[in-house]
Amino acid sequence: MKFRVERDVLAEAVTWVARGLPNRPPVPVLAGVLIEAADDGTLTLSTFDYEVSARISVAAEVAEPGTVLVLGRLLADISRNLPAKPVDVATEGAKVQVTCGSSRFALLQMPADEYPTLPTSPEGSGSVDGTVFTQAVQQVQIAADRGDTLPILTGVRVEIEGEKVTLLATDRYRLAMRELTWNPNVSDASHVALIPARTLSDTAKALGAAGSIEVSLGAAAGGSGLAGFEAGQRHTTTRLLDGEYPKVAKIFPTSSETEAVVDTEVLTEAVKRVALVTERNTPVRLRFTEGQVTIEAGAGDDAQASEAVEAVVHGPQIEVAFNPGYLLDGLGVLGTAFTRLSFTAPLKPAMITGQESQDGEIDTTYRYVLQPVRLAG
Repeated sequence: MKFRVERDVLAEAVTWVARGLPNRPPVPVLAGVLIEAADDGTLTLSTFDYEVSARISVAAEVAEPGTVLVLGRLLADISRNLPAKPVDVATEGAKVQVTCGSSRFALLQMPADEYPTLPTSPEGSGSVDGTVFTQAVQQVQIAADRGDTLPILTGVRVEIEGEKVTLLATDRYRLAMRELTWNPNVSDASHVALIPARTLSDTAKALGAAGSIEVSLGAAAGGSGLAGFEAGQRHTTTRLLDGEYPKVAKIFPTSSETEAVVDTEVLTEAVKRVALVTERNTPVRLRFTEGQVTIEAGAGDDAQASEAVEAVVHGPQIEVAFNPGYLLDGLGVLGTAFTRLSFTAPLKPAMITGQESQDGEIDTTYRYVLQPVRLAG
């Protein structure tokens, strides 16, 4: 195999496919990037860890077609640090020679014939705007569980009915839901998929810069569920999680006693400052009174902090305590100038939604429900 490719093209391609390489691969070959050079001037780089696959095709000057497998992270590090000149790659015995200007590297070939076959995506289901999809995924994945106790809660539930897509995630302490529209290939499209949250987040970030993302949902060989995402020459698949997702939609409050509208940035910064005195798992207290919300933390002999922020409050006064990290997660992805907090009681789930102005229309396409913390004493 022998080809020449631009440094930036190679670096970007290798970095993209190598981003999900396992730290401790179950078999050594899964630490590699498979490079296939074709007669038509196409260079295809692939990775696969039995769960997630990534593939990208770029243009290259191919002198001799062929296939090699080399350590992915090493090649990524090398390609990012090469001088800004064309890169020549050629096999030479058991080595792969990488030459760029006066820089030369000799990489050991891994056994390409032992590399697993990448899964084939299901038939295309539809497309979604890349920017909208990326924002929606980031808004929801913050609520997915990061532990291993209940693997099913580490996923984002994707429900599709026609043009409507609903993303849902929960870790039992908070619940996030985002609704968006997409372009289904058939008008009566209907799918339910549970996609690992971390994989979905990484995929959205990696493909979101593209104008449109093609989505495929279905079964892979062997009958297990598979989701595929494609944008331009970048293509990735992930196995779906198995199991029955809990029916959490009923947790969303349908009414409220007290509602407050606060400037999102002002509230975020105040919570960050007050939370500086909190220890791990210590809540911040929010007291809503006429015209303001007071954020407090600490008590007794502990360090203490408080700050008052202007707010439009409707309904009875209320004091609620939250995990500051969970509260900041929701505020951080809201994406609107103002935050609306809705409460039914101090220990009942509170709902956060957004709106663009203080007296503007509520945007219910994104809802973040947070379970308050019971205060001691």
